[in-house]
Amino acid sequence: MIDNFIIVIYLILILYIGFTSRRLSGFREFAVSHGHYGWLVICCTLSASFIGGGFSTGNAAKVFSNGIVYPLALLGFSLQIILVALFIAPRIKSFPGAVSVGDIIEPAYGKKARVITGFFAMLICAGILGAQIGALGAIFNVFFGMSPIVGILVGCGIIFFYSTVGGMTAVVKTDVLQFILLIIGIPLLFVLGVNLCGGWSAFLSAIPDSHLQIIGERMPLLSFASLFLVFMFGETLVPPYVQRLLLGRDARATSKGNFWSGVISAPFFLISGGLGLIALQLNPGISSNLALPGVIKWVLPIGLSGLVISGVISIVMSSADSFLNASSVALVQDILKPLRNQPLTERQALNIARLTNLITGSLALLFAFMIPNVLDILIAAYDYWAPTVLVPLVAVLLGKKVVKASFYAAVVAGTVTTLLWDKILSRPFGFQGFLMGILLSFIAFMLVNALKMTDEAPGA
Repeated sequence: MIDNFIIVIYLILILYIGFTSRRLSGFREFAVSHGHYGWLVICCTLSASFIGGGFSTGNAAKVFSNGIVYPLALLGFSLQIILVALFIAPRIKSFPGAVSVGDIIEPAYGKKARVITGFFAMLICAGILGAQIGALGAIFNVFFGMSPIVGILVGCGIIFFYSTVGGMTAVVKTDVLQFILLIIGIPLLFVLGVNLCGGWSAFLSAIPDSHLQIIGERMPLLSFASLFLVFMFGETLVPPYVQRLLLGRDARATSKGNFWSGVISAPFFLISGGLGLIALQLNPGISSNLALPGVIKWVLPIGLSGLVISGVISIVMSSADSFLNASSVALVQDILKPLRNQPLTERQALNIARLTNLITGSLALLFAFMIPNVLDILIAAYDYWAPTVLVPLVAVLLGKKVVKASFYAAVVAGTVTTLLWDKILSRPFGFQGFLMGILLSFIAFMLVNALKMTDEAPGA
């Protein structure tokens, strides 16, 4: 009863934050709020955005089934965030007025490229949102006895309300609260879980050798390298993270916030993965997807359990609201606006963005019901971003001189290669198709860019 009371109070607080953030001046505030946040807020909101169901519940589930290889591979994501902080974030203020990835793409590649970018932005946001929705259903099922479908509908209803009403302002405020909960709750859960296993020495000695193996028969070196690169490139500069780059008051705040977010992510991935090992020792017969929720039920006393459950719910919600918001922004800013004959006013764009949350939610539900493991949903969603838009986007952000044709060459080469590698060749050498897609996207981009530059050079 006490735990349920704490969770209800938390959910009411989230709804209240959304309601009090409802007075938005227009679409720009819905997309990037006022854009003057310091590094600490950026660190909190970025961390809360990417530490979602896949990198927590899904990570614990994979460790429960396969061992510590997955959190180690997730360090590729941490490296990516740090590299963005060092090389991309300092240049983001070169794009004043931008609220979406399309705003960065169009000046270099044209309106059609902007619309294509918006389409792929919607797909990856829906896929990653689907991972969070799947995790939310499992959490409500374990803690409240709801069916996964009812749990999804309840959780989504709350997320849809505050992110739709309050836009990015509500998302940032709730992200900060949610980050505080998860950064306290998950390490505390791990410490208490290890203690229940008999202490650190007993916990380590009880881990099966197969779960400590990184490179071996189940995970050859090439497969591990592939998985590391999957997490390094899969979510690089996806729309919600680009929005976080646009939130800072200056380049220094943006860079510093991203850097510390990357640093914090590394121990978090290892700790959340460790919860899978705790679940394996306490109850090896459960479903892997219930590893993290199960540890909470077995380990924590009344009262503290409610606080940590709120933290776990916040993990999922903080990621879901970010991708929901980014998808709506992409649809309005990068698809509808360029295709309309008449320009949209700020108020019209805001109203449409609020309505389009339902479209993204529907796409996300399809992902959640089609793929059982939340981490697998993430990997499936990566096909829609890194092999297509990433290479042209990074080139622009780094200030490289580009031609329009190079964008289309990168998108076509990346998409075709990914499909052929996965569907026709069935992933030779254990490499994910989208990794080969990135490689061919990069080669095609560089070749076309070089050839066009040569043609356009004086005297050519």
